[in-house]
Amino acid sequence: MSIRIHLLLPLAFMLVLSGCLGEKEPNRSAKVYIDHSDGRYTVMRNGKPYAIKGAGGDSHFRELREAGGNTVRTWDTTRLAQVLDSAQKHDLAVIVGLPLPNSGDISFYTDPKITQTRYRALQSIIRRFRNHPAVLMWCLGNELDFPYKWTYADFYDSFNELTDMIHREDPDHPVTTTILNFNPKYIMNVRLRCDIDVISFNIFSTIPKLRQSLDDLAWFWKGPYMLLEWGINGPWEGTEQTAWGAYIEDTSKKKAETYQRRYREHMPLDDPRFLGACVFYWGCKQETTQTWFSIFDENGNASEAVDAMHQIWTGKPSNVAYPGLNYMLVNSKGARDNILLNPSAAASAEVVLLKGQDSIRAIRWQIFREDWYRENQINSTRRLTPLLTMASSGNNPRFSFTAPKQEGPYRIFATVYDNAGNFASSNTPFYVVSPP
Repeated sequence: MSIRIHLLLPLAFMLVLSGCLGEKEPNRSAKVYIDHSDGRYTVMRNGKPYAIKGAGGDSHFRELREAGGNTVRTWDTTRLAQVLDSAQKHDLAVIVGLPLPNSGDISFYTDPKITQTRYRALQSIIRRFRNHPAVLMWCLGNELDFPYKWTYADFYDSFNELTDMIHREDPDHPVTTTILNFNPKYIMNVRLRCDIDVISFNIFSTIPKLRQSLDDLAWFWKGPYMLLEWGINGPWEGTEQTAWGAYIEDTSKKKAETYQRRYREHMPLDDPRFLGACVFYWGCKQETTQTWFSIFDENGNASEAVDAMHQIWTGKPSNVAYPGLNYMLVNSKGARDNILLNPSAAASAEVVLLKGQDSIRAIRWQIFREDWYRENQINSTRRLTPLLTMASSGNNPRFSFTAPKQEGPYRIFATVYDNAGNFASSNTPFYVVSPP
């Protein structure tokens, strides 16, 4: 542990020159392995090339298969037996998430009792499910930091003990881990100090820079990679805000357009190192709002993003028509107009639909108190309870409501459903402020 950090880059350079960082020779007798031939990396599954067309989530497997997807990515082992069985039923493979505390939570790695308990728990998971036909890979940790300081040796020791155990207990399936965005320092430390088979990235707004970032680091690393989360921008990524800091969310239609444009323009499909990607999020998830990343609603109804992924995975649109919600207004103003309401004041909202919307069955209106403004709540997954829920018929795009009595930030949601149950969504933040 006496090596100084300033020696890392020269050491890395020497290792590259000596070939010590070359990719491992694959075990071609394994059920799943990463092959490298003719300058291209390929996932081989049961003797055949396997291009990952994936989604992150643990539900809606039938819809995923019908849309042309073939892979599910999970983040933990909750209901893992059920997830694997359901995936196998729908001819899907699973990248199984094995959760780990981040390296900054150092007490989880310096205490031998904690590390041994975690080791035994994950070993039990590997032994139980290693022979399940739906397993594709193991993903050890999600968005872990891989710091360069040698004071994190206990983290690296524990991480490597786990990867060694997985490789020993299950030589049939590769091991990956995810890095948030493209972080050269983390990539270097993973390559220098860890033993995994493929590096994965969770990348959203910075995906336009991915090709250049890969080229810039090619002097050091030319191995295979996956994108295990990609999609629309998160609220933390330069998203427009109101004057009081509320994040302005796109309509579901704009999100569907973003998926297609981002995949078409920025997904590195022509890179021989690229193994595939998993869109985020194939389900319903509270994160800043209950609709921000959700491709489905809480009742399992589908949004237009399903059609976007169908076009991405199959090369052609589905035969399903989705409600065309253009935008939403509150008191004839949009979200960027910084809508202020007095307590208990009469107000109105309306949705503007695209022309030819003959199949609209109903519009659900909901008002929620914002949750993002509390400390560390941008990524809160705590399900919120609406202050108000009302429904109107499909031929009535307007809704009258009374503003909440309590001062503070709120958001009104409109969810438009067609006769088949498919939906479109939009929401607008507003602030209740007492007059002086």
